[in-house]
Amino acid sequence: MYQTILVPLDGSTRAETILPHVENLALLLKSRVIFLQVWTVHEAITHADDYILDYDKKKEIFGKYLASIQEGFQKKGIESICFVEMGDAVETILSVAQRENADLIAIASHGRSGLSRVFYGSVTAGIMQKIDRPMLVIRTRNI
Repeated sequence: MYQTILVPLDGSTRAETILPHVENLALLLKSRVIFLQVWTVHEAITHADDYILDYDKKKEIFGKYLASIQEGFQKKGIESICFVEMGDAVETILSVAQRENADLIAIASHGRSGLSRVFYGSVTAGIMQKIDRPMLVIRTRNI
């Protein structure tokens, strides 16, 4: 059913709450898992003075983070790969999902609502508005 599961992560404990769900699905369905971390355009603009150095450093840091998660999945026999990309979070997640033929996007939502969601925006809401495939969303609270 779900041969490839895309898991966007941002390095937070909140985002990682999706991992046990993905692990269970991947083991049950023998799915391949793609871990993705996006260095957002906002971060790039904020650090524009050292853009190239920051991007290389961030890519290395993000890569090590994702590799540590990947290692745990691979030890359990789950095929997985990692990508670090730069761009708008929503558009990049959707682009990687299409490029890698992900059958499912699995993500933890911060559970914001009302003005908080309008002010800060929501990657999950943005994906849901544009997605053309199934999505598993785990709502998190203060972690």
